[in-house]
Amino acid sequence: MNKTPLPTKDNLEQKWYVVDAADQRLGRLATEIAMILRGKNKPTFTPHMDTGDFVIVLNAEKVVVTGKKPDQKLYRRHSGRPGGMKTETFAKLQARIPERIIEQAVKGMLPKNTLGRQLFTKLKVYTGAEHPHQAQQPETLTINTIPGAN
Repeated sequence: MNKTPLPTKDNLEQKWYVVDAADQRLGRLATEIAMILRGKNKPTFTPHMDTGDFVIVLNAEKVVVTGKKPDQKLYRRHSGRPGGMKTETFAKLQARIPERIIEQAVKGMLPKNTLGRQLFTKLKVYTGAEHPHQAQQPETLTINTIPGAN
């Protein structure tokens, strides 16, 4: 029988990538990160397995959105109590917790199940250009979200 071999933990190689989010468009950056986390850029991609890589995002505070989104895009969270809905704009959240913007954008592009929650743990987002993952020897990944820019 000719069966397609499934990747196992033994023959599955997981790499670490570093992405600089400075002056990158939020949505386009998040789609590229989600594809790497999911493993869709690899020939060993299997829909029901974690075949993706780890992604470290730096300079989260420098990500940009276009148009009037800094003032009009809303982020909502709920405390679970009656009347516990909190709402804030992109600009306010970027000033307060800039990591959460990229985390929520990528999380929304992952599967809404146990696999998606497992993949989300492989995303590490930091403000500034420093990260504590030097021991993993991460590779620099260039993502160009602005067409025509070099």
